[in-house]
Amino acid sequence: MYLEREIWFSFSFFELPFCISFVSDSSFPLFLPLNFHCFHLTPQFNSSASGCCFLLPFFPLTSVSCALPELVAVLYVLFAKLTWTVFLCICSFAILGYKKPLEEKDLWSLNEDDISKNIVQKLSREWDKEKAELSQTVTAVDVVLIYFKNLISCKKPSFLKALMRTFGPYFLIGSFFKLIQDLLSFVNPQLLSVLISFIKNKDAPAWWGFLIAALMFTCAVLQTLMLHQHFQYCFVTGMRLRTGITGVIYRKSLVITNSAKRSSTVGEIVNLMSVDAQRFMDLVAFLNMLWSAPLQTCLALYFLWQALGPSVLAGVAVMVLLIPFNSAVAIKTRAFQVRYQQRKKASSETEAVALTTFAVYVLVDEKNILDAEKAFVSLSLFNILKFPLTMLPQVISNIAQTSVSLKRIQQFLSHDELDPNCVEREVIAPGREISVVLRGADAEPCFLHSINLLVPSGALVAVVGHVGCGKSSLVSALLGEMEKLEGEVAVKGSVAYVPQQAWIQNATLKDNILFGQAPNEQKYQNVLEACALKTDLEVLPGGDHTEIGEKGINLSGGQRQRVSLARAVFSSSDIYLLDDPLSAVDSHVAKHIFDQVIGPDGVLKGKTRILVTHGIGFLPQVDHIVVLADGKISEMGSYQELLKQNKAFAEFLRNYALDENIEEDELTKLTNEEVLLAEDTLTLLDVISSEGGECPNKMSTKRRVGEKKPAEPPVPRRNPNEKLIQAETAEVGTVKLTVFWQYMKAVSPVISLIICFLYCCQNAASIGANVWLSDWTNEPVINGTQHNTSMRIGVYAALGLLQGFIVFVSSFTLAMGGINAARKLHAALLENKFHTPQSFYDTTPTGRVINRFSKDIFVIDEVIPPTILMFLGTFFNSLSTMIVIIASTPLFTVVIVPLAVLYFFVQRFYVATSRQLKRLESVSRSPIYSHFSETISGTSVIRAYRREKSFIDISDLKVDENQKSYYPSIMSNRWLGIRVEFVGNCVVLFAALFAVIGKSSLNAGLVGLSVSYALQVTLALNWMVRTTSDLETNIVAVERIKEYSETETEAPWIIEDKRPPADWPSRGELEFVSYSVRYRKGLDLVLKDLNLRVHGGEKIGIVGRTGAGKSSMTLCLFRILEAVKGEIRIDGVRISEIGLHDLRSRLTIIPQDPVLFSGTLRMNLDPFNKYSDEEVWKALELSHLKRFVSSQPSMLEFECSEGGENLSVGQRQLVCLARALLRKTRILILDEATAAIDLETDDLIQMTIRTQFEDCTVLTIAHRLNTIMDYTRILVLDNGTIAEFDTPTNLIASKGIFYSMAKDAGLA
Repeated sequence: MYLEREIWFSFSFFELPFCISFVSDSSFPLFLPLNFHCFHLTPQFNSSASGCCFLLPFFPLTSVSCALPELVAVLYVLFAKLTWTVFLCICSFAILGYKKPLEEKDLWSLNEDDISKNIVQKLSREWDKEKAELSQTVTAVDVVLIYFKNLISCKKPSFLKALMRTFGPYFLIGSFFKLIQDLLSFVNPQLLSVLISFIKNKDAPAWWGFLIAALMFTCAVLQTLMLHQHFQYCFVTGMRLRTGITGVIYRKSLVITNSAKRSSTVGEIVNLMSVDAQRFMDLVAFLNMLWSAPLQTCLALYFLWQALGPSVLAGVAVMVLLIPFNSAVAIKTRAFQVRYQQRKKASSETEAVALTTFAVYVLVDEKNILDAEKAFVSLSLFNILKFPLTMLPQVISNIAQTSVSLKRIQQFLSHDELDPNCVEREVIAPGREISVVLRGADAEPCFLHSINLLVPSGALVAVVGHVGCGKSSLVSALLGEMEKLEGEVAVKGSVAYVPQQAWIQNATLKDNILFGQAPNEQKYQNVLEACALKTDLEVLPGGDHTEIGEKGINLSGGQRQRVSLARAVFSSSDIYLLDDPLSAVDSHVAKHIFDQVIGPDGVLKGKTRILVTHGIGFLPQVDHIVVLADGKISEMGSYQELLKQNKAFAEFLRNYALDENIEEDELTKLTNEEVLLAEDTLTLLDVISSEGGECPNKMSTKRRVGEKKPAEPPVPRRNPNEKLIQAETAEVGTVKLTVFWQYMKAVSPVISLIICFLYCCQNAASIGANVWLSDWTNEPVINGTQHNTSMRIGVYAALGLLQGFIVFVSSFTLAMGGINAARKLHAALLENKFHTPQSFYDTTPTGRVINRFSKDIFVIDEVIPPTILMFLGTFFNSLSTMIVIIASTPLFTVVIVPLAVLYFFVQRFYVATSRQLKRLESVSRSPIYSHFSETISGTSVIRAYRREKSFIDISDLKVDENQKSYYPSIMSNRWLGIRVEFVGNCVVLFAALFAVIGKSSLNAGLVGLSVSYALQVTLALNWMVRTTSDLETNIVAVERIKEYSETETEAPWIIEDKRPPADWPSRGELEFVSYSVRYRKGLDLVLKDLNLRVHGGEKIGIVGRTGAGKSSMTLCLFRILEAVKGEIRIDGVRISEIGLHDLRSRLTIIPQDPVLFSGTLRMNLDPFNKYSDEEVWKALELSHLKRFVSSQPSMLEFECSEGGENLSVGQRQLVCLARALLRKTRILILDEATAAIDLETDDLIQMTIRTQFEDCTVLTIAHRLNTIMDYTRILVLDNGTIAEFDTPTNLIASKGIFYSMAKDAGLA
């Protein structure tokens, strides 16, 4: 069968069309869109921005024989890939980037193969396969070799294998292009040999010289195309690797157990996502050097042997000695120190190898003549060796670093996962919705044990007990969040969960409530009404469209809890797990929520509800009460049954019951039928009474149930368009010179100048050595030998040694300067962030701050210094090349100007796009980390509502948004490389052409010198423009660090000449003088003209309605808020005049939201080791934590997880109390510090505060009014002003605001 194949090429500088036309005798051309990215027939981009459409003619392969079409098809796709190498589509994109700063809407959509969802699916599948293969192997061997079970259990699945199976095939295509490029790189040195022979032969025809020049140019162009094909595949593989690793880490974080979660903090997991995933990306770009470097070395040595014979073995010996030494240093030394020096070291090593080889060659036999052909062809081959000599040790260093990252990632991915089957969803007794049967395991300690519980459909069950008895753990067990050792847990139906500490997303209030459910306006309004959120919407600036900050920062604790409850109610689930949702809200709001939502007549009636609570006023209305003690059920039954049992809980109820004088209508009357559960609706199994159930002593102050805290009136509404979390902005245009100056200052201006001077000297020495070599080759041969050989070798060696010494000094100086600069910039950022006002963190997502400290610091630490080194090296290299070529062939000056203009234009054209892409990529990276941090803190809620998939989709979308900025930067690098190397190839062409033209006036030595330098310039020019643009794009990290290092700071921590006395405050006197304050500029005053005096040792209760300014007062004492006017004095000292550290270290606060750090319990109590173990144990005893801590195997060394997640909220508040008892300053502030503590423990805590802080001044923001009824005076705030300030007795007698509040709480 006849097949005609026609191939034609057409080149232009900016658009290099490449067409292959196939015509068969039985077909017509068929146009198909091709994916030039892989072997799939899908277009690479969908871009309205680029407007690119790419069509190539194709022909039906059925019309030809079997073998030929396959070959043609492969060649066709490879040719198409070559076409794509010139990146036609990037042209319009680069033009757009040059005309205006790029925006997100200008970016292309990603190819299907690069979408996060698809990549992660493939990687997850391979990882699951790897785990499955290992488990099968272990199981099979286990049966046969039980003796070696411990050895087998040590074996872990290999994440590396999963990565190789997922990304290896695509990467190997790039390796094929690298092989072709390596082979092509050795063609031009051979052509140089032919050119020098042509110059020597004066009779050779001119056309032969022009042909050689044309061949050198063609070979260089082909080499360029192949190299950039290789890089395209490598960088895309790296991008996919990062995407895949980020995705599997995110997915794993949603399913790991709580114990595994405690072993990795959020910061560590973010590091896996950013730094460790980035290491894989960096490694892949040059991974092929592992085989390419040995290949290039072997080929170079082969050709050198052809030219210089056995003398080359001397050079090989030097090389062999140097490479292992460098590799060992690379592995043992920190990478950022080695990288600076590797590239320049390779240059001096090449000089050493060349010197050794030439010296041995001329010395072993005086008949050995070092002519131009031998010298400069050898020199060209030695120059080829520079790159592998540079990269191989660096790749080995990168592999060493990446292996550490691989171990960390593999360790995280190998963590235990929650068992999805630990909670049975289907099989359960008829009429029941929850069944729990848990038994204690003999082998290991367990937190919940001997639990037997059946909950009927539609029941309301209250769970009560002391702090740390296991109430929240029981809820977690029902959610499947606990590790089940023995027994069964069954839950029938969908679950809604309200955690003790509300989890709020950085989204609108409405989105937080809907939580992915379909909108239903009527239902939504009913939920808002039931959860008492209507009045809050009037307060919020944008109503339910108000953006809520990270962790609900712009909502009060009560508002956060009500939003969390509204989310549960709106979900219309079958089962509601409510973990103490009423403790964070005011008493009257709690009653409203119970009546309208949770109680027998609430919107959830008929639903199964498990309510953890400390409010005993609600217990008569529940169907059943479960009393927990030490992880076991001590009592169980209805309210009346528990009273009749007359056990510990009945005594507790009698101690804290209602007084007879409370009005009848305050209580909900229940008939016996409503209180008692029929026997057939609940089965009690193995009810075990609590250990040591002594009756608690009666407290001096009796509790009242139904205490009412003040109503929450609306505050003035702010601008509804105001946005709390502003979008992160990217700088536009050229990077300001001040940013470069900032980095130079960090390095030191003097050191910067010294480095530049040393580079000038090093290149001067290099030129000198090569000019001397050129002169040496031109020395006349007399009687078959050259004279002055020793002198020639001596000078050449001296210049080489001088060059090596300068390289060492300059690279070492740059390394030290880079390290110091990174330290200074990091220290400045850290210092600023430690001194940044709280308002900054209220309005800035954590991800943005983490991004600065992780990725941007990484760039400054490990990317910018080697980039500067490369820039200086390539700049001086290119400059010296131009000097040498112009000196050798002055005619070259004619083309140097147009080539320089072209080069400059391409560089500016590229940098405008590349720089902005880098900025967009940096900005789009922060949301990945913010979303991840948010997800980690809310995993239990996400899992309870079965929303894992939607959160994974959101994460994938954010990663894709980031890759949309990164992918065009890969493409633009290739676009740049093709065009810049074209300029370099033109330099080779013109150097060769002018050598041919000036043949009569040039000697072989000068031609060899000129063309060998020209062959280097292609790579040098490419790297110079790359490093120039890399420097501009990466210096953006300094710009971003600088931005966050210059944010507004608080007052100085210490003011030396204003330091207070060592025993200050000795009396504890407080005085507010005409004091006014606001949160931020532009907002209304929150405290207005306060005037009050507190005597030393007084106990002051602070009460008032929400928004009255109670918490603001405490913030003012610590100067978290600074005064607008007026002043605060403590013991006569104006706090505005002393340093913040001196002030804050002398005050103690127990906050409403307890703060614990990951570390030991002792570190959390005494971070500076100021106190003895006896003092620490005494503080734990007084805070009623001694029993819990003593029961832990490691006791004071008990490891607290991040945020104290492995302690209950009540226990965390008690730890904060113990911390305060240790410090015992003269002034103590309590901000609703016992909200999450049961009533009995709260009374004990109040007694501890009264005795241990008897001589201290105590300011208490009261959550429960009865705790402050015996205080010295009560301060009533109203709308930022003092409404009342007197003793409790006088205030009740005056029948003012406090009287009405006390009456609501049943205390008056």
